[in-house]
Amino acid sequence: MLLRFAVTNYRGFRDRIEWDLSHPKNYSFNENAVKDGVIKNGIIYGPNGSGKSNFALALFDIVNHLSQKWKKMDYYANYVYGNKTNERVSFEYDFKFGSSVVKYAYQKDANGILFSELMSVDGNMVFNRQPGSFIIDESKFPINDNLKVSLRENANNVSIANLLLTSLPLPQEHFLLQLQNFVNSMLWYKCLDQRDFIGLSNSATMNIEEYIINNNYVDDFSKFLKEISDQSFTFALSEKDDKHLYCVIDGSYIPFITLASTGTQSLELLYFWVKQMGQAKFVFIDEFDAFYHFRLAFQVCKQLFNLDTQVFTSSHNTYLMTNDLLRPDCNFILNEGVIKPLCDCTSKELRFGHNIEKLFRGNAFQI
Repeated sequence: MLLRFAVTNYRGFRDRIEWDLSHPKNYSFNENAVKDGVIKNGIIYGPNGSGKSNFALALFDIVNHLSQKWKKMDYYANYVYGNKTNERVSFEYDFKFGSSVVKYAYQKDANGILFSELMSVDGNMVFNRQPGSFIIDESKFPINDNLKVSLRENANNVSIANLLLTSLPLPQEHFLLQLQNFVNSMLWYKCLDQRDFIGLSNSATMNIEEYIINNNYVDDFSKFLKEISDQSFTFALSEKDDKHLYCVIDGSYIPFITLASTGTQSLELLYFWVKQMGQAKFVFIDEFDAFYHFRLAFQVCKQLFNLDTQVFTSSHNTYLMTNDLLRPDCNFILNEGVIKPLCDCTSKELRFGHNIEKLFRGNAFQI
């Protein structure tokens, strides 16, 4: 699980901003939002332009060099704060795998080229590569002197983590393989003017309706729409080679895409990804409810947060800021380059009976 993330000098974040998921409070409600002492589910709120989308994109930077999964094509546009191409962007990750904590940090230049990289496990250094220097725990990774010299010089900026993963035989539960599996199982996506995603899949090509038909999910998709949004669609029988869903209305066959509202099309995309989330370790959905009615957004969150996966979203919908859904330590405010849970934004003791949406609208929470 992801324990902590911090980034410095990325896009709109000049100074270091840290997100800590390792210190949940002792709330006795919605305990499913915390797993193994780590916050498992949450929603990030913040004004327009506060950096919610950029923060999520920064979090998924690790996918760009430790994974072969799909990447955002324009990811490195406006990469460094203020477009200062001579400066570095710093990333810090803490992961919890079983009882071990893996810390992984690195810096990149404006083109996404690795500049430095270091890793430790439970406080013990694994490797540390800085410009002109390289140290590695040779008791765990014995390498010859020639390779050490090459890695110290590292003119082609090879990732040490990737090199160890691809060049050494490792036992199944090795922390490097656990890290690789986690990163390969990360998913970020959004559904606004265009559908973008990072991770989990190897290809950008996806016809969602074809996917539903080929996997015999047509009835299941109809049930999903009914349960989550109370919309009823009667779909025509489909053949395996069909690429589009058709609805039957008074004996006529009408393409589903022409009947579905923007919000329903967003639900179709959600359905597709929910079917993939059994393989996911960490999911972030950016502005997931941009086209949803506020009650529909609540139902979607309930379904997402019941998954056995770390799932987070960003939103402007304060109807979701309720103890009936999450807890004060799982609702976060991002503003002015700082991200904090609601419980750390007030001196008041927040309890289940508090209307935290009303408190939020009354400016009771201060970063």
